[in-house]
Amino acid sequence: MTKLKIKTGDTVKVIAGDHKGLEGKVLKVEIAKNKAIVEGVNMVKKHTKPSAQSPQGGIVEKEAFINISNLSLLTSKGETTRVGYKMEGDKKVRFSKKSNEVI
Repeated sequence: MTKLKIKTGDTVKVIAGDHKGLEGKVLKVEIAKNKAIVEGVNMVKKHTKPSAQSPQGGIVEKEAFINISNLSLLTSKGETTRVGYKMEGDKKVRFSKKSNEVI
């Protein structure tokens, strides 16, 4: 199993692809597929049949998965950074390689 450096709740920026430059919060991470869903990025239109939840049916706009390699974590100042790991006492923490701050 691969270890991903982006987790649910992180603020990320899209660094490649059609949605380059957009920023958002990670809503879900699919570790096996190496993909994540980012809030407001990669919106797709899904055609839904009428059901008990939506009796009307119709076209729903929702976020689709985007590859982790196209995402970069943002620091508290809003700049992109790579992620490193270090031990603080007996706890392993993620830190920003650009600003050296703990995430």
